[in-house]
Amino acid sequence: MSAIPIADDVLDAEVAVLPVAEVADSLGLSTNKVRQLLRDGQLIAVRRSGDLFVPADFLGKDGVIKGLAGTITVLSDAGFTRTEMLRWLFSEDESLPGTTPINALRTSHGTEVKRRAQAMAF
Repeated sequence: MSAIPIADDVLDAEVAVLPVAEVADSLGLSTNKVRQLLRDGQLIAVRRSGDLFVPADFLGKDGVIKGLAGTITVLSDAGFTRTEMLRWLFSEDESLPGTTPINALRTSHGTEVKRRAQAMAF
């Protein structure tokens, strides 16, 4: 079993995070399956007090927000580390609908977010 890649905790204190067990409950999955999602790059986690936490904004009422996994893949292909991805997803960008890439994804503007992520690769 491979190690779970973890981002440095670069999130602002007001960004809500959920422990892996809560993410699993929310998604109706086992904690092992959530850990597999982290290993596969479909989610990003930080470590706080020895435990893994996932930003609550990564989840919506229907599961993992649409477009997140694809955006993570694009950023990974561009050479971004998990920490750089997390920083970018939560960075203010007034030109985006929702003001941050993660909020734009949450409001169905995934195409624009992925377009910007692809543009950063070149």
